[in-house]
Amino acid sequence: MRKHYIDNLRSLTILLLFPVHTFMIWNDFGSGFYIWAGGDRLLSTLIVLVNPWFMPLLFVLAGMSARYALERRAVKEFIIQRLQKLLIPFVFGMIFLVPFQTLYARKYFDHYEGGIWDNLGYFFTHLTDFSGYDGGFTPGHLWFILFLFLISMAALLLFKVLPRQKVSDQIQKTPFLLLLFLFVPVWGGYYLGNFGGYSLGKNLVLFVIGYYFMSDDHVMETLEKNLKWLFILWAAGTAALGALYYSFAYYGDLWVNLIGWISILFLLAAGKRFLNRQTKLTAYFSRASYPVYLLHQSILVALAYYVVQAVEITAVQALLICVGSFALTVLAYHLVAKIPILRKMVGIK
Repeated sequence: MRKHYIDNLRSLTILLLFPVHTFMIWNDFGSGFYIWAGGDRLLSTLIVLVNPWFMPLLFVLAGMSARYALERRAVKEFIIQRLQKLLIPFVFGMIFLVPFQTLYARKYFDHYEGGIWDNLGYFFTHLTDFSGYDGGFTPGHLWFILFLFLISMAALLLFKVLPRQKVSDQIQKTPFLLLLFLFVPVWGGYYLGNFGGYSLGKNLVLFVIGYYFMSDDHVMETLEKNLKWLFILWAAGTAALGALYYSFAYYGDLWVNLIGWISILFLLAAGKRFLNRQTKLTAYFSRASYPVYLLHQSILVALAYYVVQAVEITAVQALLICVGSFALTVLAYHLVAKIPILRKMVGIK
């Protein structure tokens, strides 16, 4: 039976990218963005509240989905599916989507007046810090897709050496406290293959944990039985995280990884309890979430370029960018879905 809470959590997390990337325009923690209108501590704190878990959760969900996919498909079929779903959209996005974002970064910061084709040449010939905020080469938001492809391929070797069936009995007996302490390898993995805060090692650990542990029904039952305690830990940790950042700009690696892991466990348990159903709306967003992820940031950046120059009040700017980019992205999704070749390029079945 399909576990709808996995699809629903994935969809909600991707929808969360609209406010998160909107608020990034006012981040005050030095991350920069393609459009930056000055630091705002409140909006930055709202990012900090979700930043420890919202992308890591996607890697855990991907690991869980990989376990179910490999039960239905041969390894060769799984690899072909990953190539079609991840690598092809990544290449498409690197040519047609990400350079569009860097164009607006150059227009905003450097007052660039050239066209998109000249910018495309600049994009592929200038390597700087890989942020793309100066118009140079960057994977942009597609880092997630690239990482997921590389991790999926690497994890296949581990799954072959250590088949899940060999450890399933031990995994089913995992106590709640040990599940909490899985944050230790997650935290340790953060320092492996870390590219400007984007950690290949950490996300590989999350993917593997999702495959071996969180895809196990007994483990999920253990989490669901302890939902009350997970909620208390999550609420207290999130409140402390927000207070520490808002008041002192504190954002330590150990603390963030701990809160992030507790948040993931809480959201998985809450999702299983309350989101394990499908409606017409959830089915729609389940289909749309992946192409929406691919398309959203290019549209958001372009819209933000015009809004921050035309509107003065920050709250109005943020509302227009967040709501407007969501509406335009959904519209773009429906237009792309009508063109067969583009459907394949953005991973629509």
